[in-house]
Amino acid sequence: MEPSPGDGSSPSPSPVDQPYPPSDPPDQPPTAHAKPEQSSGDQPAGPGAAGEALAVLTSFGRRLLVLVPVYLAGAMGLSVGFVLFGLALYLGWRRVREEKERSLRVARQLLDDEERLTAKTLYMSHRELPAWVSFPDVEKAEWLNKIVAQVWPFLGQYMEKLLAETVAPAVRGSNPHLQTFTFTRVELGEKPLRILGVKVHTGQSKKQILLDLNISYVGDVQIDVEVKKYFCKAGVKGMQLHGVLRVILEPLMGDLPIVGAVSMFFIRRPTLDINWTGMTNLLDIPGLSSLSDTMIMDSIAAFLVLPNRLLVPLVPDLQDVAQLRSPLPRGIIRIHLLAARGLSSKDKYVKGLIEGKSDPYALVRVGTQAFCSRVINEELNPQWGETYEVMVHEVPGQEIEVEVFDKDPDKDDFLGRMKLDVGKVLQAGVMDEWFPLQGGQGQVHLRLEWLSLLPDAEKLEQILQWNRGVSSRPEPPSAAILVVYLDRAQDLPLKKGNKEPNPMVQLSIQDVTQESKAVYSTNCPVWEQAFRFFLQDPRSQELDVQVKDDSRALTLGALTLPLARLLTAPELTLDQWFQLSSSGPNSRLYMKLVMRLLYLDTSQVRFPAVPGIPGAWDLDESPQTGSSVDVPPRPCHTTPDSSFGTENVLRLHVLEAQDLIAKDRFLGGLVKGKSDPYVKLKLAGRSFRSHVVREDLNPRWNEIFEVIVTSIPGQELEVEVFDKDLDKDDFLGRCKVSLTTVLNSGFLDEWLTLEDVPSGRLHLRLERLTSRPTAAELEEVLQVNSLIQTQKSADLAAALLSVYLERAEDLPLRKGTKPPSPYATLAVGDTSHKTKTVPQTASPVWNESAAFLIRKPSTESLELQVRGEGSGTLGSLSLPLSELLVADRLCLDRWFTLSNGQGQVLLRAQLGILVSQHSGVEAHSHSYSHSSSSLSEEPELWSGLPQVTSSAPELRQRLTHSDSPPEAPAGPLGQVKLTVWYHSEERKLVGFIHSCRALRQNGRDPPDPYVSLLLLPDKNRGTKRKTSQKRRTLNPEFNERFEWELSLDEALQRKLDVSVKSSSSFMSRERDLLGKVQLDLAEIDLSQGAAQWYDLMDDKDKGSS
Repeated sequence: MEPSPGDGSSPSPSPVDQPYPPSDPPDQPPTAHAKPEQSSGDQPAGPGAAGEALAVLTSFGRRLLVLVPVYLAGAMGLSVGFVLFGLALYLGWRRVREEKERSLRVARQLLDDEERLTAKTLYMSHRELPAWVSFPDVEKAEWLNKIVAQVWPFLGQYMEKLLAETVAPAVRGSNPHLQTFTFTRVELGEKPLRILGVKVHTGQSKKQILLDLNISYVGDVQIDVEVKKYFCKAGVKGMQLHGVLRVILEPLMGDLPIVGAVSMFFIRRPTLDINWTGMTNLLDIPGLSSLSDTMIMDSIAAFLVLPNRLLVPLVPDLQDVAQLRSPLPRGIIRIHLLAARGLSSKDKYVKGLIEGKSDPYALVRVGTQAFCSRVINEELNPQWGETYEVMVHEVPGQEIEVEVFDKDPDKDDFLGRMKLDVGKVLQAGVMDEWFPLQGGQGQVHLRLEWLSLLPDAEKLEQILQWNRGVSSRPEPPSAAILVVYLDRAQDLPLKKGNKEPNPMVQLSIQDVTQESKAVYSTNCPVWEQAFRFFLQDPRSQELDVQVKDDSRALTLGALTLPLARLLTAPELTLDQWFQLSSSGPNSRLYMKLVMRLLYLDTSQVRFPAVPGIPGAWDLDESPQTGSSVDVPPRPCHTTPDSSFGTENVLRLHVLEAQDLIAKDRFLGGLVKGKSDPYVKLKLAGRSFRSHVVREDLNPRWNEIFEVIVTSIPGQELEVEVFDKDLDKDDFLGRCKVSLTTVLNSGFLDEWLTLEDVPSGRLHLRLERLTSRPTAAELEEVLQVNSLIQTQKSADLAAALLSVYLERAEDLPLRKGTKPPSPYATLAVGDTSHKTKTVPQTASPVWNESAAFLIRKPSTESLELQVRGEGSGTLGSLSLPLSELLVADRLCLDRWFTLSNGQGQVLLRAQLGILVSQHSGVEAHSHSYSHSSSSLSEEPELWSGLPQVTSSAPELRQRLTHSDSPPEAPAGPLGQVKLTVWYHSEERKLVGFIHSCRALRQNGRDPPDPYVSLLLLPDKNRGTKRKTSQKRRTLNPEFNERFEWELSLDEALQRKLDVSVKSSSSFMSRERDLLGKVQLDLAEIDLSQGAAQWYDLMDDKDKGSS
């Protein structure tokens, strides 16, 4: 039924439809406001029998029209489904319309009654609050609302002229189909915009006044448009707009009018609700309603939401108008969206009887900048690990908003949101926290970094070096931003037929393209727009500018600008005319380009690094005597930055796991099996994977991995355990270890509880290896590595090679005349590093560094190749690392001649021997005392590193030496070589199985031996250990280490049962005993732990040799 508004004789209008403004007395009759309702045509003009009859006929006709679609469907032979679909659309449309109208009525009532209700609550007069009543932060401004109410009718007249005289001609000129476009009605209505509160920000800048206006507009605006050519009418009747409008008065001057310009913008996207009329009624269909409001809100955001702003100059010839209209960002925030935990479960199955999980993803928004993470399926503790960079324009005011949703086929479920003012990030510099989600449950883990904008090109290399160690996805980290102020163009070429073009500009850097607005019918356009780009490496990137007609088919001019020009410009800024190519002879473009480097201030964030080597940098870097002032002298040595050679080597030892969950099922799930677990590790952009242990819920991997890491804050070791299956591997748990913890302590040996699973824990041992510039300990390190080397692991690194490639000179030219575009590749074994390409030069400057793990320094070499882009090899160099071993402080820093005899490269190669402080074994050599003395002579150098204290004397004699007595011949069953000692610091009994020799062969084929260890008198699985199995050998090599956690007194009461066994057959679980030995630990000096050969005995005779 249509609403029947009351006429002027109604004595008491309803509160919802109350027509009088707030300033009217409550007893004033609302007859003056009934006119708009009567003009709608829903009721007759006056009362009487004729009017009632007309109303009845109108109502009957409307109901008759409802049957027309049914009649047409039957006449055309269509299914009744079409009628039902149309009816559903109509009902949805009516529902959306009624909700919007009800929302408008309620909002108007709240605004109308706000003053009266506030006064009533405070037991005061309902007319107004006194001027001295204020709130601590946001002040009421009723006086300002009264001014707006007084000005509102005149503002409506101005809007009518603006739309008719400016907007309508622009719309008609934009498209030939809109040449009959007109505004038929423009009324702002009687409900003015209200300012609910004003906040003045003090202390921001002495040259500006900054205001925040909390505005609310619930208006009866009516704007109708018509395109007569197509008989199309549309319009708006009523709308709501709520938001915070920031007003900046700047610059402040010493002359009238004191304020040079006014800038206005919304800090955040305002909320909008529009009530459509005419053809646009279709936009109220469910689905289209939210879409239409979103599109209109996007249009408003592109005009009046940060970073866009409306600038109104108040004085002529105002300086730096472009800077005021589009100022530089205050800074950049790098947002690391790491993870979430404890999210609510939204997925339901079997009509809600079975509760599932969620498929979460996150929306990250700062102003108009929005990012969407990937979806993690069926996970309440998702790990995203994604990084975004956003520009911050206003502090305070802007907020970081993160919303988490559950992905569904129909409508995504809301899981929660968090908001954070960017001012807190600016104050902290770096924030790494779990933030609670509002409106839901759970927390989200963010790492926020404030990047300052620097106009200093000297910091670029340091920033690029820093970014190389930052793992970032989906995009690499940025090193700088570029702001392009596109001002105007002159004398652009005309189109065919001497027609004026409609020029627009496309600006591109690599695969990012932005477009300006189109300026119609002119060859001297004025755009006055700003564009912002993130740059990964401004030394090699270019800005491509294309001036085109708005059809994009005709190019009016082009410009390619290498961004390296900005690096040498004052303040990294170019402000000038640029000549266009492929254009007219006088065609040019005026732009202002400003570059700023992104610098993370880590002065308050300390991360330990391997100390530098005193004297390593004290090389002769003085210029050549007698060199010309104009020509810089050729450097004798490289000049790397302070971060060179400070990489850390992390040794990751994956030992074992316990109580893993069983994932294997047999016979359709009736029989419960075990799991086939393996481990995946991720750190510093690299991934490692252990071998698979079959059918074991307490697997032992005993694998070692090594990775080069930097001291960049925020890095984590991610560990996941999976069950190997034929189709998709099952998840068995995950855990994380902060790299900062390991780098600070130097060592970590813990049982880590697996997350996201009911049970399970993982034993990891992590160690930061100390790099020392001396070759005296190399043999000792190689010997220790051979002892702790496990069968499943690759050879362990004995040294770290750091290479700094600075430049090359005198490279051969292409075809004898053209300079090449050279790049270099550095390789050691299978690991390689490629430098950037320097365009068209025979003397490239790279200034790049790389690090390599070296396993056998005496036999490996550094291979360098200099190649030209498209021109093949320009020269090569092979540097044996044995030359570094005999060099002073294991370092070479000089010019090297390339193999082709033409061209040289300047590089620094620096070797550091990796000494393990926590390997559990300590090689005893004649250099040990020398090493100890060298450490004591340099207390400042190694003061931050962990030292071997009480355990060192206990472990000196652990290995066999060259002066050991001759070995006794093996017994009839063979021998086993092992080392047993007690680690007093860790309170562990340690056994190391080295090898066996001369084992007994029972059949035709050699056995498949392994060693089983058992601490007697216990015979349970808790004390049982066994090595991996070797195939068909009588002299197996194991080199595996085992540990038991018990006190020294307990260890002295135990006996170690060592059995060498072999599998009898592939299908059988029986084991053949090849021999065994039983060691009474009370009779062994556990503090010495010497490696010895023991004769194997039969089961009947278990004595030890």
